[in-house]
Formats: sequence, C-alpha cells, structure tokens
Amino acid sequence: MVEEVFDVCDSDDNVVGQAPRSVVHAKNLLHRAVHIWIWNSSRELLIQQRTASKDQYPHCLTSSASGHVDSGEDYLTAAQRELKEELQLSGQLEFLIKLPAGPETAYEHTVLYELVTDEPPVPDPDEIADLWFESPSELMNRLQQTPERLTPPFRQLFRWWAEHNGMSSLSE
Repeated sequence: MVEEVFDVCDSDDNVVGQAPRSVVHAKNLLHRAVHIWIWNSSRELLIQQRTASKDQYPHCLTSSASGHVDSGEDYLTAAQRELKEELQLSGQLEFLIKLPAGPETAYEHTVLYELVTDEPPVPDPDEIADLWFESPSELMNRLQQTPERLTPPFRQLFRWWAEHNGMSSLSE
C-alpha cells in the first residue's frame, strides 16, 4: 500500500511542501484535515468511535466523518470524499468554521462542514468501530466528564460549536 502524501503548511495555511503521512505525524508538521458533522432531523449528532488500528487516537470518539486533505486537494473535495468513503453518504455540505493548526488540533488546519440528513450511514469497518447519535447536551456532558475519550480536534470543534449555539462555555 502506498503511503498518503499531505501538503505541509505554514501557520497561515500556505503550502510549503509535501511529506508522507508518517513523517507529517512523527514531526508534528502542520497539515490539513476536514471534519463533517451529520445531524439527523431530531438535531442529534452522529458520533463515531475510531477503530483500534488508527495511527492517532485509536478508540477515541470523533466527528461523524473526518480525514486528511490529500496533497493538491481542496477542503470541500476532501470532505465530500471522506463522507462517501467513511459513511457512504453525500449531500450539500455547509461550511461552519476553519480552526488554525496547532497542538490543540493535532497540528491540523481543521475545516468543519455539516449536513442534515436522515439517510442511514453505512460505516467503513476499517475506519469506524461504532457509530451512534447523541444530543448536544449528552455530548457536552461527555466532553466535561471524559474529554480524553474525544480526539483533540473534535474537542476544539465542539467547544466552538457550543459557544456559538448558546451552550455554556467549556474550559480546557
């Protein structure tokens, strides 16, 4: 299997080079990622548990779908690809926010999209160990009680979402 190649970026998300996935992660080089949140019509968020085989944050909980932006790929194309690969879903994605890369986002410039659908997801078993819907209040409780169970980028995205949707502030 050929190793993925990512664009390496500066702090302003300008591409400054390319490197294999293993090098990017080993050296904490800044790179790009997308997260997609799937909401159902009851306004519950689809949460996934990562498989044990993931090279970063195995078994942790994260966004409905997420992944790296491949070298030369744009954020929206990556989000559509990840949504299809991980959940066999597609639809009109809405941009929510872009967080800068740093330790709190696993060194990833992180773009969040959302989609509201009641289409049943079909999880990729190589990527996803489990999948379920949670209300924002359930997720807030989980984040406050066991933050280490959620991936760092997901924690940051949910904190942003909670602050912008009238939920009480969360501290680090």
